[in-house]
Amino acid sequence: MARPNPKEMDTLASFRYLATGLIVFLLLVLFLAWRLDNPRVEKLRAEVIDTILPKFEWVMAPVTGLIRIAQDFRSYQSLYEQNQELRRELQQMKSWKEAALQLEQENARLLDLNNLQLDPKLTHISSIVLADSGSPFRQSVLVNVGRQDGIQDGWAAMDGLGLVGRISGVGSRTARILLLTDTASIIPATIQPSGQQALIAGDNTIAPTVEFLENSDLVRPGDRVETSGSGGVFPPNLLVGRIALDPSGRLRVRLAADYERLEFLRVLRNFGTETIDNPGNLIINKNLDLLPDEQSNLANGT
Repeated sequence: MARPNPKEMDTLASFRYLATGLIVFLLLVLFLAWRLDNPRVEKLRAEVIDTILPKFEWVMAPVTGLIRIAQDFRSYQSLYEQNQELRRELQQMKSWKEAALQLEQENARLLDLNNLQLDPKLTHISSIVLADSGSPFRQSVLVNVGRQDGIQDGWAAMDGLGLVGRISGVGSRTARILLLTDTASIIPATIQPSGQQALIAGDNTIAPTVEFLENSDLVRPGDRVETSGSGGVFPPNLLVGRIALDPSGRLRVRLAADYERLEFLRVLRNFGTETIDNPGNLIINKNLDLLPDEQSNLANGT
């Protein structure tokens, strides 16, 4: 391979130096000219910018697109996070609404109970309905008041709308309420406005039957049914319900009490009632104090 001539090398080096100097000089002149405040120079600058800038925009288009994609992604991520936060807040609001509705219903039942018009001579004990531990053949509920609260067998129990039943079995801290719908429930009643006397007998349906009515021709559907006070078990004038006809034409009582939502009950103190000697073996929970007849049954192994 032939080596370059020293003269040629000197010529190339001189040309490089000259080109470098010329480029530096042109850049310096361009810089100084660019900085000059002259109309012609300003016009030149505008023409150069108008010529070069569109080309730079075309070159920068991919970069600008990537930047916009990144911004859109950040916006989408922000919207997604906001959407998730709104979903959580909506779910929480639904939970709050459900809790508020439950509290509103409970408050309404308590107000009904508080607004219940009773004989001023009657006092009451408020109670809460507990889980029912009775037999499937018994229509009854358990409440959280008992002998230590002064509860006695035979006392009437009411919700905020009407008569529910009577105490039939008392433990130390709990008592059993026999509902009007139970087959063992028979109460004397007066039908208003006719004043007809009858017996309201439970048959394990939501609407007890009307038995031993004096004159059925004087009774109409919608007539008010109240306790008569006969027999000395229930105080008089306690609302039981309204007269209704079943499909067979039999007279029944549409009970005023809300049996679907028995939560809070009033047990009416009625010391003038007839003494109940045999309340029935209705309290069977081992955690409760057994009644005397239950104790004898257990002792006999029955």
